[in-house]
Amino acid sequence: MEDKLEKLIQQLTQENLPKKDIATAFVWYHYTVHESEITISEINNYFVKSSLPKYNQTYLKNDLRASKNVIKGLKFNTYKPSRKYIDEMIQKHPFIMVKSEEVVTDDTILPDSLIVSTRGYIENLGKQINAAYNHNIFDGCAVLMRRLLEILLIHSYEESKRISEISDGDEYKNLSFIINYTISNKPFTLCKEATEVLDNFRQLGNFSAHKIQYNAKRKDIDNIKLRYRLTIEQLLYIAKIKK
Repeated sequence: MEDKLEKLIQQLTQENLPKKDIATAFVWYHYTVHESEITISEINNYFVKSSLPKYNQTYLKNDLRASKNVIKGLKFNTYKPSRKYIDEMIQKHPFIMVKSEEVVTDDTILPDSLIVSTRGYIENLGKQINAAYNHNIFDGCAVLMRRLLEILLIHSYEESKRISEISDGDEYKNLSFIINYTISNKPFTLCKEATEVLDNFRQLGNFSAHKIQYNAKRKDIDNIKLRYRLTIEQLLYIAKIKK
């Protein structure tokens, strides 16, 4: 992503564009890459990244209002490119539209500090969980939350040398069995708050995956996300994935 921005900045500076046109190009870049509207402060951050002088905020606001290429965003004091300008810039800078596999997200459900430097597949799942929530893909978020929970429960049994209790040969028993067995037999120490909601996480993921007429809503995730974070953190330590 940074390579794309550097290439865009290089092309913009080579064109010797006035400062206001570079600002509108940053509005387009941000909207295209991050799929979100941009603030004055964020525009100036792009100028800093480009080693260009910051834009006076008053002048920048006035120039954006006067531009035919920029319109007001839905959120207060935000901006986005016009449809005509989007099409024009895609023609001029098509490399921006090549999709990366990087998951761009924030730490709404699982903070970066919790999952960074664990294992690659766990970090990626954590990012996907956050990204799904941030983009209102709540069924996907619930299914991914269930998947990460199952993985970490299995790793916790492995670390506790009790993996045979939840497996049949080379196959693991289903998550319902693993959760019920964990609650009944306490193979490792989970706090009461985590133990009480283990099956809630499973049920939400199952509903989203298997119930034909069910669609998860934001409040379904919000109702459990703090306890989910607590549970994932405990399991990471129990499995000694995080130390």
